Parts: sequence; C-alpha cells; structure tokens
Amino acid sequence: MRVETPDRGAVAEPLPSEALGRRVSCDGERATVRYVGVVPPTAGLWLGVEWDDPKRGKHDGSHEGVRYFTCRFPTGGSFVRPKKASFGMSYVAALRQRYEGDVGCVDGEKLKISTRTVEMVGFEDLSKKKKIENLTSVSLRGCEVNGPGPENEVRQTTPNVVSLNLSGNLLCCWEDVASITKQLEGLQELQLSDNRLCIPADPQNLAHAFINLRVLALNSTAVIWSEVLRCAPMWPLLEELYVCENEITELHRPKNVLQNLKVLDLSKNSLAGGNELLNIAELPRLEKLNLSSTGLSTLQFNDVGHSSIMHCKRPLTLPHVVPSLEKLASLQQLSCHRNPLIEQDRTPETTRQLFIARIGQLQVLNKSEVMREERKGAELDYCKMFCVMWLGSGGNRDPELDRPSGEFVEQHPRFQSLIRKYGAPEEGELKKTTFALKNQLLSKFLMTNLLCGVCSRSMLDSMTVQKVKGLLYRLLKVSDSELKLTYTSSKVKIEMNNDLQPLAFYSIEDGDTVLVRCL
Repeated sequence: MRVETPDRGAVAEPLPSEALGRRVSCDGERATVRYVGVVPPTAGLWLGVEWDDPKRGKHDGSHEGVRYFTCRFPTGGSFVRPKKASFGMSYVAALRQRYEGDVGCVDGEKLKISTRTVEMVGFEDLSKKKKIENLTSVSLRGCEVNGPGPENEVRQTTPNVVSLNLSGNLLCCWEDVASITKQLEGLQELQLSDNRLCIPADPQNLAHAFINLRVLALNSTAVIWSEVLRCAPMWPLLEELYVCENEITELHRPKNVLQNLKVLDLSKNSLAGGNELLNIAELPRLEKLNLSSTGLSTLQFNDVGHSSIMHCKRPLTLPHVVPSLEKLASLQQLSCHRNPLIEQDRTPETTRQLFIARIGQLQVLNKSEVMREERKGAELDYCKMFCVMWLGSGGNRDPELDRPSGEFVEQHPRFQSLIRKYGAPEEGELKKTTFALKNQLLSKFLMTNLLCGVCSRSMLDSMTVQKVKGLLYRLLKVSDSELKLTYTSSKVKIEMNNDLQPLAFYSIEDGDTVLVRCL
C-alpha cells in the first residue's frame, strides 16, 4: 500500500491555517482533520477526517490501496469537501449568537408606538449586553466554539463567569481551552464532555488557566486514565472529576496529583478488574466514587476509610463486594440499583439487612434511610446467621479463648465488634435462625392483643404487614381503629410500621410474637 502525505501546494480553496488536527463539524457530526490534499482520480481538494463516532465513516483512512491517514477504528474515516466542513467560531462570537441574537438587524426597522411610527437608527440592545456581562453561568454546548477570539475579549465580555459548559464543541487541544479559561479568573466549574483534546507537552505551564477550578467534566472524550494523570497538574485544586464513558480500562496511582479530589465518576468505563481500585483508594479526600456499568465482578480495597458514597451497578456479587466495602469505614451512602447482588437463597430484604449489618456507618441504602431499629435488627440477625461459622473458625463466647481464624476475620471484619456489642447468640437462637425466611409457612406465628389474649395463625412470610392487618381487622372486629404491630424477641423490639414490607423483612420466624395494639 502506498502512503500519501498531505500536499499543501494543492490547496486551492481557503482553509484555516494549519488545518491538520483542527476540529470540524459536518452535518451535525464532529470530526478531526487528518489529511488535506487531493485524492485521485477525483479533482479538487479533500479533507480526510476521523469522526468522533467510529460508525459514521466508510474506511480507515485508505482509498484504493493508498493510505492517506490513519484511524483508530476501521470505519472511522471519510473524505469530505472543505465547503461541507465548518471550522467553528470564537467563544465571543458563539456567546453573542447564543445570548444576544443578531442585534444589528434591529437598526433601520420601524417600530409602531401607539399611533406613531418610529424608525430605529443606531439602536443597540443594551439590556442584553448588560445581562451578558453579569452572567455567572454560561452554556455554549454544541455551539462550534474553536477558541477565544480577539485578545482579552473573553475577559471583557463575561468577566463574572463561574460555571462554563463547552461540551460538544470544536476545541482541538488544551491550549485552546486554556486561552479561554485564563481570562475567567473566577471559573470553578468547567464541562468539556464530547470534545477531543490533544494532551499538552507541559501541562504544568497551563495551571494558571485553571487555578480556581473545582469541578471538571470530561465525559465521552476518548481519554484513558494515564492521560488524565498527565493532565492533572493543570488542575491543582480540583475536587470533582467526571470521566464517564471513556476508554479507561486500567487505573494508575495518582502521584502528587488529584490530592484534593472528593468525587470521582468512572461509570461506563470497562475496568479490567476490582483490584484496579487499589490504585485510587488512597486518594486522601475521596468521598464519592461512581462505578456504575463498569463491568466489575469484584471490588477490592485496602484498609482505608475515606469514601462516604458509592454507586455500583451490575454485575457485582455479594460475597466479593461486601467484605471490601466494610473496609470503607466512612461509607455512608450506597446505591446498588439494577445489580444482581442477591444469591439464589436470599431475598432482596435479606441482602439489604446484610449490607446494613456489615457496613457500620451506612446511613442510606438505595436512597432509603437506615433507621435505628432496622440496624439493630439486622445486626442481631447477622450475628445469629454467622455465629456457627464464627465458632467453627476458633471463635468463643469466652473473650480470653476467642481466636477466630484470619480467613473469617477477613470475610467478616465487623463481626467481632458486633459480638462485643450484643453478646454471642445462645444455642437456642442459633437453631431457629434463618436470617430471612425462604417463603416458608409460619405455623406458630403468635399475635398478642390486650383485648382477646393470644392467638396463633399460620401464614406465609411473604405476606405483607398490610395484609396481616386486614386479617386482624376481621378477626378482632375493630375496623374503625388503627392497628399497631410490634415484633418482639428476647433482644429486640421493632415497630412494624411499613405496611408494604413482607413479614420476612422483619425476620419473623416460627414461635415469634407480634404485639397488636388498637389505637
């Protein structure tokens, strides 16, 4: 295959200087110019472009046996005529188009006021100009911005901007971005998603342009983690970084960068494995980590305690996830929506109780607050569930003889502290516990009421509290009263105040007692 190099002498149509590497828009699709020249046997000038959407093109940069440029994907390239490509506009031009409209068209127009007609000459919409100068938040998403425009015009036009959205534009490198942001001294939030930015040779030299930046979004920018770390010296005070839906598969340890980071969004990146997280787990201020749709089947952390919020979506498995999450001593909120965490022998209620019991500081699980009574019940049931395993591994009710194996402690880091808190379950409790029942019949479910004494009823543990109350209304004939159910055992007393929860949620078993009160 013959390789064709760009022929600058063949340029017959006006193009921006240094068109190679510039970003263009064609029919609403963005691309990067990889070639400028002729493509025989056709006449005239062509632009060889690599599309952001790899399915948009027709080839990989070669045509009839000649390679003109290269693409990352086999269908990422095309040839387009220059007249079909837009190289964009300056920040200030896009700003005026977006926020002012065409002010000049007002001049010369006739305006009818009451019965008089007034010709508007030299009119300028001063209110709009004043409004632009006072803007603190500017969104130019998809406005084909390619740079700042005349020197200092950005500073003069929008001096008060704190939040700027430049997503989906035609910026081709970080130098272009810095030429805009250096004029916005108060800028704290910057969105650059859906751009393709070349990495600067010396990122540190551009740090002055992002000196106050706290929030940065680089979603869908085709970056890898090593490129993020190379750019990180530009953002010395960054607290939130969003790199969703990129090409991040491996995570490297940040060294002297991103040390102020509190929020990191890695969602929709195909991470190689849970051990990759070890490289970022020691970020000293990290509070929130989003791993949604990363394809992880395991999570692994060292004994660190920084993260307070975590979002995980499929596919993760409960035995691999929970021991690692227990090591995050400050984890307060956890979201596991659409995650097949439930093993075949556990219900969703059982899984919820396991998370609550094993993550001591957890306050919100799947957007539902963890109540004090719910935590106590979950922790007691957790102790009963794994007590036999604990005893078999060397655990003992006598603290002086209590020496569980290292394997048990690794799998259940919090178990020892719960035993010290509540005491080890007695033998009688171990024989009957199943943590959450498997849709079995409760044949000795006792209901105690001050008016009618004790009654015993058989019912499925899948029956909701609301249906139990309906049965009691008919049994007690108190349709005008409000019923209050309370589950009682030797160590716990829990109000059954959620009518939509099944009995299994409260771990009610054969022989347990529920107090019924009429209010």
